[in-house]
Amino acid sequence: MMKFCSILTSATIMLVVFNLTASAQKLSVTDLQVEHQVNPLSVEPAIPRMSWKLASTAKNILQKSYEIRVGTDAKATSSGKNLLWNSTKTSDQSVLVEYDGTALKPGQRYYWQVRVTDNQRNTSPWSAVQFWQMGLKASDWKAKWISVPEKDTALASPMFRKTVNLSKTVKLATAYITARGLYEAYINGKKVGDAYFTPGWTSYKDHLQYQAYDVTALLKKGTNALSAILADGWYKGRVAFADRSSFYGDTRALLMQVQVQYTDGSSETLISDDSWKTAYGALLKSSHYDGEIYDARKERAGWTQTTYNEGSDWRAVRIMDYGYGNLVGMSGPEVRKHEKIVAVKIIKTPKGEIVADFGQNLVGWVELKTKGPANTRITLSHAEVLDKAGNFYTDNLRSAKQQNTYYLKGDQEQVFSPHFSFQGFRYVKIEGYPQELKPEDLTAVVLHSEMTPTGTFKTSNTLLNQLQHNITWGQKGNFVDVPTDCPQRDERLGWTGDAQAFYYTAAYNMDVSGFFTKWLKDVKADQHKDGSIPFVVPDVLNPGDAGAAGWGDVATIIPWGMYDTYGDKRILETQYESMKAWVDFISSRSRKNLWNTGSHFGDWLFYRPDDDNDGRAAVTDKYMIAQCFYAHSTQLLINAAEVLGKKDDQAKYSSLLNDIKKAYVNEYLTPSGRLVSSTQTAYVLALQFDMLPENLRAQAAERLVANIRDYGTHLTTGFLGTPYLCHVLTKFGHNKVAYDLLMQESYPSWLYPVKMGATTIWERWDGIKPDGSFQVPSMNSYNHYAYGAIGDWMYKNIAGIQAGAPGYKKIVIKPIIGGKLTWAEGSYDSDYGTISSKWRIEDNKLKLDVTIPPNTTAQIWVPDAQGKSYKSFNVGAGEHYFER
Repeated sequence: MMKFCSILTSATIMLVVFNLTASAQKLSVTDLQVEHQVNPLSVEPAIPRMSWKLASTAKNILQKSYEIRVGTDAKATSSGKNLLWNSTKTSDQSVLVEYDGTALKPGQRYYWQVRVTDNQRNTSPWSAVQFWQMGLKASDWKAKWISVPEKDTALASPMFRKTVNLSKTVKLATAYITARGLYEAYINGKKVGDAYFTPGWTSYKDHLQYQAYDVTALLKKGTNALSAILADGWYKGRVAFADRSSFYGDTRALLMQVQVQYTDGSSETLISDDSWKTAYGALLKSSHYDGEIYDARKERAGWTQTTYNEGSDWRAVRIMDYGYGNLVGMSGPEVRKHEKIVAVKIIKTPKGEIVADFGQNLVGWVELKTKGPANTRITLSHAEVLDKAGNFYTDNLRSAKQQNTYYLKGDQEQVFSPHFSFQGFRYVKIEGYPQELKPEDLTAVVLHSEMTPTGTFKTSNTLLNQLQHNITWGQKGNFVDVPTDCPQRDERLGWTGDAQAFYYTAAYNMDVSGFFTKWLKDVKADQHKDGSIPFVVPDVLNPGDAGAAGWGDVATIIPWGMYDTYGDKRILETQYESMKAWVDFISSRSRKNLWNTGSHFGDWLFYRPDDDNDGRAAVTDKYMIAQCFYAHSTQLLINAAEVLGKKDDQAKYSSLLNDIKKAYVNEYLTPSGRLVSSTQTAYVLALQFDMLPENLRAQAAERLVANIRDYGTHLTTGFLGTPYLCHVLTKFGHNKVAYDLLMQESYPSWLYPVKMGATTIWERWDGIKPDGSFQVPSMNSYNHYAYGAIGDWMYKNIAGIQAGAPGYKKIVIKPIIGGKLTWAEGSYDSDYGTISSKWRIEDNKLKLDVTIPPNTTAQIWVPDAQGKSYKSFNVGAGEHYFER
């Protein structure tokens, strides 16, 4: 028996009338954004796009029309006066609506608001006024690049300063700042903004970001101090392997320009130029891999203040002729501080070391509070794990020191933390601390790119909940401006294979629209002339390190994923030629439509038992994998061509795809339907990407199941097979096998690291072996998000939240019951609002609560308590309850 109940249909007509009446008062517009950002200050596109959400207590609400107004004054805009653009349109579009007014001026701030009318004839009030500010063009820069007067060979961080006098009252001021290297800027002793590791890491040869800050509150009438400090960062410091440094350049430089508008209508521009002075101070060394050395005895107290007196060792700066042609505004989020975690306990190891345990493998730094005699040296070393004996373990860091050293200046309490370095750690070894160390003396500060959490997931299984926790923390730790593979050893690179494998999980957990918009620019910029994609982006490896299957396919997978998740058609337009060039590169390297050339990583870190006497290693032919991704990228290119109306390309590549699949069948499939590499990954990729004739797919899925059972219900997949494993099982009706794999607690499995105490995702299935020993230290990260790609399946199939159309304009809710779960719940905050799915089994009945946001519709598939059959319902916005 099926029971369907919604807030309205399960009650009386009186309730219906009540809700309809209330909706007239409660329809509103919230969460305004421009280009995926709230009140952005450096919008790059000439035609910005605006988004908003509808809020209403009524059911089945759809937007019927909208009105947008834009002006250059907040008060005038809110009154509907002196508008630059006013548009009323009958449309249900509320996401990424293009500005269509007169041309926008660089550096100008624009104010906007919107109101909507719904399908029940209710009109919302005008939204709150929001704004965006256009970025600068090369011709708008007046500031000069400044550096130290001599060759920039010092390890210490140079400081720069200048005092300026403002004779009028400031109405609005915007600081535009960037650097070759990393910078922190100050105005009148206060840090400008709350971002770290600015200007971020990009393909510097192609584009260098600047940040824009509203500094109105920092400036004052009278004397003001402008100052900044620089560090090597990615630009000049160690990157990649073999102690490589100065990859982009060997000279750090600062560029700072402050546009000031006065209350009397006049304006002034403050710039970095040859009147600035420079000196060195307490920051003696800074490196992403190695940490920092800070000597408080060398501090120049008050050097960021107006009252500071520069001594004779403050010298004139050198002007650098770098130009402005590659400067771009921010399109992605900045790195900021997030959680603070106090040490859980202080340990004395068997070797006698003093170690703080923070209980969570994290990325950021430690704030150290201390007091001691001058010249005291304190060293903090960072590690992810303790060894089997309980001692501090850093062998897996390779050559990275991950060490911060502080010299005290005297018997006054001081608080130390890095400026331009971050560490990946759970444990911190403290040497030289002058007092008894207490947990409250150490606070771990979590740093990662500013990505709004969008997803929640929880079940009746505590191990599964810890797995979701680990996935989320792995994403936090590795989304530090670029999607790094790991955050601790001498690597921390934007590996393309890891990023594409994890994209959909990342997009459920957090809003990654801006993060990947920014990074995809670098994918396109660093793409080789022949169309191949580097192994890492930004590309800091050797010229030949490009073109690998499953890695280069990031050029097609993430752009399509962005369209799928956010309905962002422009990202397809921007990346289309890059997508096409990648597919054409593969074609140019193929022979008779077979991609059987080149060097590939294959199914990276697949199951390889220690003593493989019976040939149990799950080795999948690398060219076989390559052929599958050739087909996948070609299909995604066809999809993009269809969306963009490129009919000729759609026809051309559809024909190519047919040839690719024929070549695969001829080369890798036996007449009986067995693949020549009869591994889990081989069958998973063949089935996921539709490589097999339809009549052979079901039997191939059975072979996959037999393989899984033959391994004692364990997975054997690596980086390329794992993301699709459970999806394929579900696609072909093997839900129980998918759940059995997910719930497997012994190695190799997703829950094995959880049982071993992991708090993030490991690089290897057996990073710590059952006997407590470690995998090979040269490649054994304990914060490596790729295997966390299972999160995508968990959201889609346990919580049951799926996109039924790009951007979740249409929604599908279809939970799968299994795994001995008695309840599960998940939510996703889409661009239309929060989607929620909660199910539980009580008294042998399935009870499902669903929330659908305004301006969307949904198809709800309600299972029975045993998960054996479904009934389907089409619903609109609102809260819905089902019982079966």
